[in-house]
Amino acid sequence: MGETHTGRRRRLAKLAAAHDADAILVTRLVNVRYLTGLASSNAALLVPAGAPAVLATDGRYAGTAERIAPELPLIRERKTAAALVARAAEDGHARLGFEPHALTVEQHAALDEQARAAGIGLVPLGGRLVEDLRRVKDEEEIDLLREACAITCRAFDAVLPAIGPGRTEREIAIALERAMVDLGAEGPAFASIIASGPNGAVPHHRPGPRELERGDLVTMDFGALYGGYHADMTRTVAIGEPAGWQCDLYDLVHRAQRAGIDAARPGAETKAVDAAARDVVKAAGHGDDFTHGLGHGVGLEIHEAPLMGYDETGKLMDRVPITAEPGVYLAGRGGVRIEDTFVVRADGPELLTTTTKDLLVL
Repeated sequence: MGETHTGRRRRLAKLAAAHDADAILVTRLVNVRYLTGLASSNAALLVPAGAPAVLATDGRYAGTAERIAPELPLIRERKTAAALVARAAEDGHARLGFEPHALTVEQHAALDEQARAAGIGLVPLGGRLVEDLRRVKDEEEIDLLREACAITCRAFDAVLPAIGPGRTEREIAIALERAMVDLGAEGPAFASIIASGPNGAVPHHRPGPRELERGDLVTMDFGALYGGYHADMTRTVAIGEPAGWQCDLYDLVHRAQRAGIDAARPGAETKAVDAAARDVVKAAGHGDDFTHGLGHGVGLEIHEAPLMGYDETGKLMDRVPITAEPGVYLAGRGGVRIEDTFVVRADGPELLTTTTKDLLVL
């Protein structure tokens, strides 16, 4: 993906002048990875408006950086941001843009003192420039997401026969995560959520020792990490024949999700997509029981732009992968959430998580 990363850096470099900066200092690690391919716990990148970028990392990752991004000059330093401020001074950059959301107050104070001593002004970049570039995915990224989602679906199918009365939430979480790794994932995309019976009323319940019982609804929210990209899927199943209220609740959430996915087209307002699903739930009298946004972007992070909620702003664009995950939660009784990862396309959504959404009775 060398040429891909070069293109991404060029797009960012063009934004430097628009933000009154001679160069941009990228310190958020996930953004460095997006721009270079280097995944590490310590790296930074200097992206000048009219010159090649410079990468800095320490000795633990230097060899990997040279292999992954051989086209970039490399500085081996533990204090990567400070090293690149010094390089910016050497190269004559008078105004250096930085990611204000990626620095602590303490880190900013130290860099600002260094920059001032070198005659450089630090310019806080408005908005989140790299995150905005990351929002629309190229087809290589979508291929990685597609495989992450395929692994997620296969893991669900593999574990499904072992889910039943007597199994604990924690046992199911471990089985799902093990299956994803066995099927080729780097690991889970996030800590799996397994919520059974009344625990299903807690959207982000942590799986514990509760044993599944007949009459439970079980919500399973999990995903695989593959090539750095995160899948996200939720399915709710029934243990034994479901009660009427459980079937009705499942049908409601299923209809709400379908409405949200159908509304997710290029140019659609994010809050309007949320409203398409939320209005279905409200009409059934459960508006107060749908307690979170409809969905979010996915990619190098499990939660990234855009966000879809009743108070979110912005519009969807072509090739933006997002989730749709409406849920209804009834305290003391349980809940239902159904979630898919899909790509917004001009000719209609491309579903990446393809496991059945019929209510499965185990």
